[in-house]
Parts: sequence; structure tokens; C-alpha cells
Amino acid sequence: MNAHSTANAPQKPLKGWRVLVPRGGPWGDSVAATLRAQGATPVIAPLINFAPSTDQTTLESALADLAAGAFDWVTLTSATTVDVLYAYRAAIPATTKVAAVGETTATALTAVGYRVDLVPDEDNSAAGMAAQLIALEPEPRRILTLRSEIAKPVLTRELSAAGHDVRSVIAYRTVGVPVTDRIAADVRSGRINAILVTSGSVAEQVRLQFPDIPADTVIAAIGPRTAKDAKRAGLGVSVVAREQTVNGLISAVSTFPLPHATDEFAV
Repeated sequence: MNAHSTANAPQKPLKGWRVLVPRGGPWGDSVAATLRAQGATPVIAPLINFAPSTDQTTLESALADLAAGAFDWVTLTSATTVDVLYAYRAAIPATTKVAAVGETTATALTAVGYRVDLVPDEDNSAAGMAAQLIALEPEPRRILTLRSEIAKPVLTRELSAAGHDVRSVIAYRTVGVPVTDRIAADVRSGRINAILVTSGSVAEQVRLQFPDIPADTVIAAIGPRTAKDAKRAGLGVSVVAREQTVNGLISAVSTFPLPHATDEFAV
């Protein structure tokens, strides 16, 4: 396999691969474009979506205050939170800094035109973000933390303990999105060669919706935390991206030989 050929040679390390992209929207489109550039056929199959929080009034009030400049920072711990911001056409003023817990969230933000001021250097978790924000901001700041209904309020707790004025708001509930019968059959038969796993919620849906994944289908997790969540959900992980970015995730897939004889399915 020519995954590590010289830098000036045109590289198509994923020629012949069909790769399942588990999120739609601008993020899914950007990942699909990156996959196509490397020779792969992306299969966009959103596995999760958001449902409105049970308290929309509180969310709408918080987003109005955000637009009005009431916060020094807003924190986002998932790409789905970005979907919610985008759906509400939420405005983030230049005076408010934006912290994203990981590269998936950061990429989702930039894909829809939002800025990203902070992504944790090492620990892409709520605790890692809290530690970095606390180090950056020794003085009390006004911080809006947006989270899912099932997320533990780790960030809120740690930032509040450090003296910051934190408003924690539930932005959404995560719901699974059933894939088409065709995609389910393509995973089961091995026609889809790799599945990208970008969060614990995605891992749960992969496990639930694809109970019979062939052993040599590559399951690639975007980072150690996602891999840990996947294992907890009962999903085996073939590889964990060394860099927690889309490019890192796709590079991790390209270290494998193309599973099965896929020539008969060539597109």
C-alpha cells in the first residue's frame, strides 16, 4: 500500500475504500470532501441528531444574553451543541471567546462560520477544558456552558469552584437517527470498509444499529476518550487517531490495508 509515499507524489491512500461518515451537515460535508481527495467514497449516514431541550425558554434566554455580550466565554463540549447554535442562528459577539472541547467540535464551529479561541492542548475532555480555562483566566469571568441533557456538569462545577460566574444551560437531548436498510446491509456485508467514530453517542449508535460488523471493518475513534466511551458501549475499536482532528482520523484509517476484496463493488 502506498500510504507513505514521497510527499510530492499524488497520494490517494484510500483508493477503493468506502467510509461511513456518522454526521451530516457542514461537518459531514467537509469530512466527505477530505475523504474524496484521498480517493475514498464517503457514505454520509448521520447516526445522531438533537431534539430540543425540555426547557427551550431557558436556552433561548441564554442565547439572547450571549448575543447581547453578557458572557466573556462560551464553552461547547460537542459538535451537536454547534448544530443547536446554528439551528437557532445564535450570534456570538467578538467580545465573547469560544472554547471547544475537541477538534470535532472545533471543526463543526468553523464549518458554520463561528470562531474558535481555545481547544484544550492535551486533554480533550470537560475536565481538560476546565483546567486550561482556569489557568488562562485567574480573574472571575462570566461563562456560559452549553451541554447535553445527559452530560455531567463537570465543567460548570470546576469553573464555579475556581470562582467564575457560570451559567449552565442544557442545549439539547441526543437522539439516534436510524440508517437506511441499504446502509445497514452495506455495513453487514463489508461493503463499507471503515466507520468513523467521533463521540460516545456515535459509538452507541454504531453498536446499536450495526450489530454484525465484519471483523476486518476498520472502526476508527477520533481520540482516547471516544475510544473509551466506545468500549464502554461494547464497540470494538481498531485504531485511535494520534491527532484528534479529522485529518488524524482519516490518516489512522489509511494505515490499514483495504479490507476484503472490494473490487466487485468498485465505483
